[in-house]
Amino acid sequence: MRRIYLDHAATTPMHPEVKKTMEPYFDRVFGNPASLYALGRDAQIAVGKARATVADVLGAHPDEIIFTSGGTESDNWAVKGTAYALQNKGNHIITSAIEHHAVLEPCHFLQPQGFKVTVVGVDRFGIVDPDDIRKAITDKTILVSIMHANNEIGTIEPIEEIGALCREHDVRFHADAVQSFGSVNTRVDDLNVDLLSLSAHKFYGPKGIGVLYVRKGTRLVPVLHGGAQEFNKRASTLNVPGIMGLARAVELARDEQAARVQHSTRLRDRLIHFVTHNIEDVHLNGHPTKRLPNNCHVIIKTIEGESMLLKLDAKGIEVATGSACSSESIEPSHVLIATGVSPVDAHGSLRFTVGRSTTEDDIAFVEQHLPGIVKELRQMSPLAKK
Repeated sequence: MRRIYLDHAATTPMHPEVKKTMEPYFDRVFGNPASLYALGRDAQIAVGKARATVADVLGAHPDEIIFTSGGTESDNWAVKGTAYALQNKGNHIITSAIEHHAVLEPCHFLQPQGFKVTVVGVDRFGIVDPDDIRKAITDKTILVSIMHANNEIGTIEPIEEIGALCREHDVRFHADAVQSFGSVNTRVDDLNVDLLSLSAHKFYGPKGIGVLYVRKGTRLVPVLHGGAQEFNKRASTLNVPGIMGLARAVELARDEQAARVQHSTRLRDRLIHFVTHNIEDVHLNGHPTKRLPNNCHVIIKTIEGESMLLKLDAKGIEVATGSACSSESIEPSHVLIATGVSPVDAHGSLRFTVGRSTTEDDIAFVEQHLPGIVKELRQMSPLAKK
């Protein structure tokens, strides 16, 4: 059966060049970078070059790049590490209602320990108003964490403005750029960030490897204790193949960004236009223009997103009903609820995210089958008008 993968926000297939780059580090240059003999030194040199590559693309210094196990660790560390490092200065954290759970859950974790968390709302498009951040800042605020682009609805946030505001008030600023890297500008000085999270598997790199950018002078308590790896900030033997794959994926994201964005935007816009003009009672989630170039997130009212997903899967079309991390939850998306969508309508969401290998024929195949699936399910739905 033909398979059409339209869930690139959940994960991406590894780029062939990334796989090729990683291969020698599994069985030839396999040494531990902490070892002093030749194999270890070779691995250490390779990691240093990879670190410099990532730093160059982000506009950072190499010793500001810390390799992690992925976006979840990077987000957790940014929130918890900053909170613990600055708790003598203050105990107040600001975040938004549409953050990934990798930010929201650490914030919840900190609350019983005496930290105060303010969760600012968003408008109907999922945009955080910088003025709401300004109003929430107090003399006890030590961290603001706002994602660069939302993983569900694709809305791009005014990070530069929020970062400038935080700098004005001497508050550390963290941005989760897991979804945005490779699609929009993520150079750290342009974004005014102190901390930035990346995850390689979102931009055609391997799973299990990520980055936390930590601006020089930013205090951060380690969350993993043991050895002295990563400038004595993160204990654990380095994942050398993963690091090399991440660095190559970063290079390719930089070199191919313009072409990828153009390609994805064309297919995204075609999909949005078709769904909103050929199926009744459809609502586009997220901002109509300030959105990731590959994201089409819609609510098709009166039917369940899960039912549509399964029907599409039976045709060989793979999509999502929300974020991958909460796909097994029966609760409606907290992101959609925050934008004012009702719980009933939120259950009718579908997320299509295209990628570098998606073709016009793939979108045509969706156009061929989606209306019939919607019609069939609405005929069975007690909520649909008969």
